[in-house]
Amino acid sequence: MKIPFSPPDITDEEIKEVTEALRSGWITTGPRVKLLERRLAAYIETGDTAVDTEANKDYYSNRVVCLNSATAAEELNLRILGIKPGDEVIVPAYTYTATASAAVHCGATVRFVDIQKGGDSTTHAPEMDYDQLEAAVTENTKAIIPVDLGGIVCDYDKIFEIVERKKGLFKAVESDGSPLGDLNHRIQSALGRVAVVADCAHSLGASRVVGGQKRYCGAIADFSSFSFHAVKNFTTAEGGAATWRTIPDIDNAEIYKFYQLLSLHGQNKDALAKTQIGAWEYDIIGAWYKCNMTDIMAAIGLRQLDRYKELLARRTEIIKKYDETCDELGISHLVHHTDDMDSSNHLYLIRVSGITEAQRNELIERFAEAGVATNVHYKPLPLMTAYKDSCDDYQNSVDYYSSLITLPLHTLLTDEDVEYVCEVMKTVLSEVLSA
Repeated sequence: MKIPFSPPDITDEEIKEVTEALRSGWITTGPRVKLLERRLAAYIETGDTAVDTEANKDYYSNRVVCLNSATAAEELNLRILGIKPGDEVIVPAYTYTATASAAVHCGATVRFVDIQKGGDSTTHAPEMDYDQLEAAVTENTKAIIPVDLGGIVCDYDKIFEIVERKKGLFKAVESDGSPLGDLNHRIQSALGRVAVVADCAHSLGASRVVGGQKRYCGAIADFSSFSFHAVKNFTTAEGGAATWRTIPDIDNAEIYKFYQLLSLHGQNKDALAKTQIGAWEYDIIGAWYKCNMTDIMAAIGLRQLDRYKELLARRTEIIKKYDETCDELGISHLVHHTDDMDSSNHLYLIRVSGITEAQRNELIERFAEAGVATNVHYKPLPLMTAYKDSCDDYQNSVDYYSSLITLPLHTLLTDEDVEYVCEVMKTVLSEVLSA
């Protein structure tokens, strides 16, 4: 038996929608992208994928921007916020490179924070050590990037409490006189504190009680970024989205406009707008970037969203079976659902207590020999060449990583596949640990 790690779940419905997009003659950013943005805005607000957004277009417009990747979404979030050289951005040591590289692209200095020893006490997720986070905030800190790794939602109540306590150190950027610079100044002044810019690459559809209210990811942090890469729960092949909470005295339409400018060369009219009679002329107001989503990608996303609640439910079923087996074996695993948090069920991380990194690697090889593809999420960033640093301050991250294996978790797994993965897990753990 062969169990792939994370293939995309694509049906005839997605294929049909892509075909219709191709036949429509409109394959770049167009009506399907705008529709997907509105539907995602409704989902992030309500948790309902079936909201009739076209009955209230104005309400759901200008709240989500679909782009070509989560990395682009995070970078544009930081650029809308006004992150620049000399600023510091706090990032967990335990994450994928995109969390940090977006800040580097803006010229900021990344400050890594270690995770809690053994992970969060309830979910076991590699969540930041919040005491270290608070100590890391300085007068140069402009943003904190929490990561909802595996779909587990961070403790945003604690994070917002920290930035509120530290607001006396914060000073908003001054406007440089440009329209974007003016927006940067007004956003930072309105927040009056370090911004919380969530990396929600794994957590579309996840929720947590924050401030006493249940909120979905995308409506929790000041700014959020999502990934729709092929291995994610919800995919557009490549792709991602940026979103933000309403900021006092700043029109969402103005913020949305600047995302459009930043993602399309600074051009003040997109291809759709230029099709209007006499509207060919445009201006370039900044030498910016090219990271828009296409209607072909959005076509996949529209049909994925139709099925998304069913996809999440199937992942929950698989997780329950994995949980039973891990609990039987005494293996630590992510806890995806608690009284105040529901994960998007994106990754299933297990940690085998007391094993060496070499034994972990042997376990991965033995899984592969049995036909089960596994992975590791993630090698801590300070261990990577691009972020090389002394790891003395990130020992919790290193320890967590050294004993970690990620099991396959996707909606193409049958019940028989899941049972096979569990049986292989029992066998390889017994053989390697008894050797």
